[in-house]
Amino acid sequence: MSRSGAEPGGKKWMSQQADATRRVRLNRDRVLDAAVALADQIGIDALSMRRLAQELAVVPMALYKHVGDKEDLLDGMVEQIIREIDDPVQDIDWKSALRLRVLSARSALQRHPWARQAIESRRNPTPAVLEYQDSIAEIFLTGGITPDLAHHAMHTLGGRMWGFTQELFDGSAGPEDETVPGIEAQAATIAHMVERYPHVVTIATATQHDEGSVVGHGCDDQFEFEFALDLLLDGFEQRHLRGWTSART
Repeated sequence: MSRSGAEPGGKKWMSQQADATRRVRLNRDRVLDAAVALADQIGIDALSMRRLAQELAVVPMALYKHVGDKEDLLDGMVEQIIREIDDPVQDIDWKSALRLRVLSARSALQRHPWARQAIESRRNPTPAVLEYQDSIAEIFLTGGITPDLAHHAMHTLGGRMWGFTQELFDGSAGPEDETVPGIEAQAATIAHMVERYPHVVTIATATQHDEGSVVGHGCDDQFEFEFALDLLLDGFEQRHLRGWTSART
């Protein structure tokens, strides 16, 4: 007697069994890992529960057993990213420990271009976000920094705590022009800049530039970030050594 495809051993049956196995193995961590990987490819704006379900080869309703909605999904994705940050290094001075912690966060977030947008969009901090912030506070306090100074220092760090670069100038603000100006046009532009804005030109041409930068056109992103971070840490240390307090007299 012939065997239909739906009977045990048939291709359709084996496919159904494979689908069932995938559904059985689905859990929150797998959903979040898949969401992070998908967001790396298409960004969080294009990420949807339906698109993620397709990636996991399940029906969209299967996801809701593990994540409440897209907001819960994004919360979990942020938590996954934070887990990539190295643990605080012990038995070193507070400045070095904080520097390493922040640079590790920067490295983790740079692997996921959408991470900054996701973190900044969260209405309420998740446990992992709070744990990370608490670890930064702990580094300050165990290093002898007063709670008063640590409070203001964390405000000053702001997004740099996560490795975000905060820039005065944003080269992406204007419309993109794919045409490359000729040599004469470039020379005219430079001459105009030198005449109208000589001090800006002096500063802008004072060091070599990285053409792949996203921090002010052509600047070395990593160098500028570390320079600002070190400047802040040195300032915190100097105020600590002087016994600084925010108390008004």
